[in-house]
Amino acid sequence: MSFRTIEWRDNKVIMIDQTRLPGEEIYNEYEDFQSVAEAIKGMIIRGAPAIGVAAAMGIALGAREIIADTHESFFQQLSNVCDVMARTRPTAVNLFWAIKRMKRVADAHRDRELAYIREVLRLEAIRIEEEDLEICKAIGRHGAKLIPEGATVLTHCNAGGLATAGYGTALGVIRAAHDAGKKIKVFADETRPWLQGARLTAWELMKDGIPVTLISDNMAGFFMHKGEITCCVVGADRIAANGDTANKIGTYSVAVLAKENNIPFYVAAPVSTLDLSLAGGSDIPIEERHAREVTHLHGFPVAPEGISVRNPAFDVTPARYIAGIITEKGVVRGDYERGLKKLVG
Repeated sequence: MSFRTIEWRDNKVIMIDQTRLPGEEIYNEYEDFQSVAEAIKGMIIRGAPAIGVAAAMGIALGAREIIADTHESFFQQLSNVCDVMARTRPTAVNLFWAIKRMKRVADAHRDRELAYIREVLRLEAIRIEEEDLEICKAIGRHGAKLIPEGATVLTHCNAGGLATAGYGTALGVIRAAHDAGKKIKVFADETRPWLQGARLTAWELMKDGIPVTLISDNMAGFFMHKGEITCCVVGADRIAANGDTANKIGTYSVAVLAKENNIPFYVAAPVSTLDLSLAGGSDIPIEERHAREVTHLHGFPVAPEGISVRNPAFDVTPARYIAGIITEKGVVRGDYERGLKKLVG
């Protein structure tokens, strides 16, 4: 990878500003947890695994900021820091997974001096980042086997290095297939309204020298019907116990089109994206974002002023449309309820 999505350096969190891509490759420095929380809210960093890493690093920063004379005061303030992080994005379960993990580590060392607890949290945040990179590479290895030689793969949104600590989930599968010598091509949906496919996925793949063609969201069915797409691979922000999957808005439409055209539709995500506490997709909370994201493009109005707008950031693809869920522990097919439970058991 020729860029770093997020890293801890000199007691600061460094993130590439994804709102500035592809025009500018700008790295922002964050020294306090509130600014990290705002970066997550403002989509400066996005993608479920990357959000989890950012939250962990934000908590580690917050722990360093806490002024406390007693352990009771420290842990009360740390809980507040975690609450701020939890309010940033409601759909991506990796966020809550990372927060729970950081809380668990702090609690496990509750009887140690505060300086030690702060250092343990810093090291845990870095560990989460390092683990994510290895997890994505494992997802890539498992998923590459599903991509035929010479395939044209459709992907939606950005589930690449920018959405993770590096390498990517859906793009990890694509990268691994490419690295294995398979002569593949990619169709990237633009992914309105934030254009993650146009701005981010296309940018990443071009940097890696992987052939990519950009299409608008409403062109996917056209190319599927013409036989120009071999398979679809997307990421996920939350996967329910029955395999229903929340991903960027428009994913459900792609899955339905793929089913109609007998094209396999795969989901690539780490086990941390599973939320087995939810029976099905109807229980997944769906974030709704500001109307301006739909009515404006780079600050310019593209709709009448005062128009009523709905802007859900995610939709849910029912498990019946999914040919396989690719994780770092292998590929689950068919009976998702049983297969996913086995992964975490």
